[in-house]
Amino acid sequence: MRLSTKGRYAVMAMADLARNGRAAAGDPRAVSLAEIAARQEISLSYLEQLFARLRKAGLVRSVRGPGGGYRLAREAAETAVADIVLAVDEPIRAVRCSAPASPRGCMASGERCITHHLWEDLGAEIHAYLSAVSLEDVVMKRTGARRRAAPILVEGAAA
Repeated sequence: MRLSTKGRYAVMAMADLARNGRAAAGDPRAVSLAEIAARQEISLSYLEQLFARLRKAGLVRSVRGPGGGYRLAREAAETAVADIVLAVDEPIRAVRCSAPASPRGCMASGERCITHHLWEDLGAEIHAYLSAVSLEDVVMKRTGARRRAAPILVEGAAA
């Protein structure tokens, strides 16, 4: 499964905003999309589209005037990566069905494919992981520790 450019770029831009949205004294400062675009090598026009969605979802606030730009609407520790991905209309799922909650599947006959539940469960695991990772975790490079901290349990295996 691949996360699309839209979701990846939104997370990159928000992580940049979290990292660079503080002045030297620690006070919040607005960051321009041009700054983010230059640092992350993302098209400015693409960022404008993404930030319109992020603003609509309440994840960022715009600041007008000289020194304007964007600020996080809440602390980086309180912003889950899943919220960012979902805000830019990126579904977090691995099934090929257009409506995974629907009983109608992806097969021509309307049935679900034989591996539907496998991919549905994987999508749920991805969503759970991205919901547990905050922007602060990304900026502080703590995402690997979260992966290693979650033991994989095999049913019937001795502990």
